[in-house]
Amino acid sequence: MTTIRENLEKWEEVYLSPYASLSKNSLGRLRDEEPCDIRPVFQRDRDRILHCKAFRRLKDKTQVFLAPQGDHYRTRLTHTLEVSQNARTIAKALRLNEDLVEAIALGHDLGHTPFGHAGERALNKVCPYGFEHSEQSVRCVDILEKDGQGLNLTFEVRDGIRNHQTKGNPATLEGKIVRLSDKIAYIHHDCDDAIRAGILREEDIPKQVQEVAGRTTGERLDHFIHDIVTNSFGKNDICMSPPVEDAMKKLRSFMFERVYTNQQAKSEEGKAELLVETLYDYYLHHIDKISGELLVLMERGEAKERICCDYIGAMTDRFAIAQYEEIYIPKCWTVK
Repeated sequence: MTTIRENLEKWEEVYLSPYASLSKNSLGRLRDEEPCDIRPVFQRDRDRILHCKAFRRLKDKTQVFLAPQGDHYRTRLTHTLEVSQNARTIAKALRLNEDLVEAIALGHDLGHTPFGHAGERALNKVCPYGFEHSEQSVRCVDILEKDGQGLNLTFEVRDGIRNHQTKGNPATLEGKIVRLSDKIAYIHHDCDDAIRAGILREEDIPKQVQEVAGRTTGERLDHFIHDIVTNSFGKNDICMSPPVEDAMKKLRSFMFERVYTNQQAKSEEGKAELLVETLYDYYLHHIDKISGELLVLMERGEAKERICCDYIGAMTDRFAIAQYEEIYIPKCWTVK
């Protein structure tokens, strides 16, 4: 008797686009394991990511605004969910593998540091091996999760996570969808948050962008996604029309100029970088203070500099600040 998983795999063969990544054709995992009788491999990967500790920590990691005072600003977790939603919408419309795009999207930022790109810059500066969040995300799923066992994900998911940045070149169309969806998501929601914070006004958005893509953040998001679907349908590629792609690039450049390098929005980033650099130096010289499951990796031959990055990179914003205060801020003496 065929299993539910096998029936779902047959459904993929019949329904999905000839350019889709079929679950049964996956290049496999780092370690062989028995297949699930219910879930195809990419769905299983999605579930593993959703239940891992690194995913839960994203809720208290900076997206753009450092520890914002307000309930509606994005965090790294809500960014991840918006990337996933964009990617799934595109994949479903193009009849590509929705489970694969969701797994890649949910896992793409697992290795991000506290304090967003400020924390990433700090670790990249002080660690002799360098630090890049896309590679750290793969390290999370390959090694760090499950006390050093990793999640044992498929090649396609790991490839999409590694190549989700602009410079990446994913091996699957689903990975290309996530790479583009990530960019669309942060441009959209960072613009929305900047308007909420009073750093931008809608009328500040370049007229060329508004005329092509829309006059509100919601209109632009809708237009970008529709354009990708329209221009990619029936093709072995994920692409945008030249005018819309140009508008997106102009909006991204505008955001770098007015938000991502804005002194008001980024006023605390120098402090955050110094905090991360200081913690790195401390743990490098007090390696015994690091979590035991990471110290086990040193026994396997991992360099202590890499382990320090693993420990600090996994911290949430609040935990990093609390550790700094515990180590460096004197406490008032009281009579007991």
